[in-house]
Amino acid sequence: MCQHQTPCPSADSADRESARLVAHHPEQGWSLLCNGVLLFEDTGELLPDGRIIAPHRPPAGSQVVTAA
Repeated sequence: MCQHQTPCPSADSADRESARLVAHHPEQGWSLLCNGVLLFEDTGELLPDGRIIAPHRPPAGSQVVTAA
């Protein structure tokens, strides 16, 4: 699929989300990556072979806050 030099990570790679954007529709909450992965606003993914990756946002309250 990918024609970039250096090629984007495949849909099966752990770093698949770092592939380049092909289409971006923030108003609809999804983006299509060069490797065929549909990446959703909630961090869920649909892989080209139909597998679903559940959303993987960090849990609420896990943000680090530092005091001045």
